Amino acid sequence: MSWWWAADRRVQRPPRILHGQGGANPPALIEEFAIPPELLVARVTSARMVSPAGREVDMPINGGFVGMVDREHFDEWLRERAASHGALRVTGTFEKIARDENGRTIVHYFGADRTAEGKSVRTRLVIGADGASSKVARQEINAAADVNYVYAYHEIVRSPDTIGGKFDESRCDVYYQGSVSPDFYGWIFPHGKTTSVGSGTAQKGFSIRHSVTALRDVAGLGMVETIRREGAPIPMKPLKRWDNGHDVVLAGDAAGVVAPASGEGIYYAMVGGRLAGEAAVRFLETGRVAELAQARTRFMKAHGRVFWILGVMQHFWYSSDKRRERFVSICRDKDVQELTWQAYMHKKLVRAKPLAHIRIFFKDLAHLTGISRT
Repeated sequence: MSWWWAADRRVQRPPRILHGQGGANPPALIEEFAIPPELLVARVTSARMVSPAGREVDMPINGGFVGMVDREHFDEWLRERAASHGALRVTGTFEKIARDENGRTIVHYFGADRTAEGKSVRTRLVIGADGASSKVARQEINAAADVNYVYAYHEIVRSPDTIGGKFDESRCDVYYQGSVSPDFYGWIFPHGKTTSVGSGTAQKGFSIRHSVTALRDVAGLGMVETIRREGAPIPMKPLKRWDNGHDVVLAGDAAGVVAPASGEGIYYAMVGGRLAGEAAVRFLETGRVAELAQARTRFMKAHGRVFWILGVMQHFWYSSDKRRERFVSICRDKDVQELTWQAYMHKKLVRAKPLAHIRIFFKDLAHLTGISRT
């Protein structure tokens, strides 16, 4: 057996579809991870923001696109690529991590048929990439108890004809309305032949299914075929610790690396997975458990500032319809649009245009103080 074990829900059962509302692959992801063009089922070239009052603001991507993937095929392609580089695929369901009398790590799991006798494998290291409700994290990382979640629900529907309707196969629609979500947003994201219509919220008691039904009706998608319905928690803040200082390190949703405000997870999960893998190699080569902590340290150095900014933005702008109205109004600004897309597409805060940042600062201040009207 291999010398490390990756506990990943993607291989717990026969290949399945992971929950996720977007399936967005920005250019940074496509380039860094060599995603082949044939996996892109749609190319989004604009976004439409819809305010509580129904005002619409279009944000075109000038000279670029965001690639959308079908998770059913994209996730299996990732598994196969891992196997082609030496990973041993095992279909099973993680049960627990144990240690023998000598302190050696043993992973217990069930095979594809849970009625069969449990199995186990000895390993020096476990990478827990088993999603937002990570069983590995709950067992091994104390910080996992402090995670805040947004519960996301979406319906995959058959994409309608784009002629004569509101739907645009090259545009993502984002609804910032309290009736759709009291603290997050609703979305319509095209995936080629199918489209994701969904919403998210952290508020218990809010009927997210009813809000998605209403959103479909408003968007003219109420009568199109529903292919499947899915729901899953989305962590809104990276865990304060990703390793147990001994034999476990986390990656992806298990580590909480979903961007606040946007809910974007694929890019950050893949970056986090790569950093966890690199930390694992250094740990196995040197025996220094401190190497495991470098996965989080390196991730936060590269992306922590963006996560903080997005967290503040979600906490402030998503708190009421009055503020959402102003937020959508700000999105009309060309400087805001350009810098937003540049940061999203390339995963870097734009520093090359100080005058644009100054203009945005004063415009944002005007909205915050109420000087500027929506």
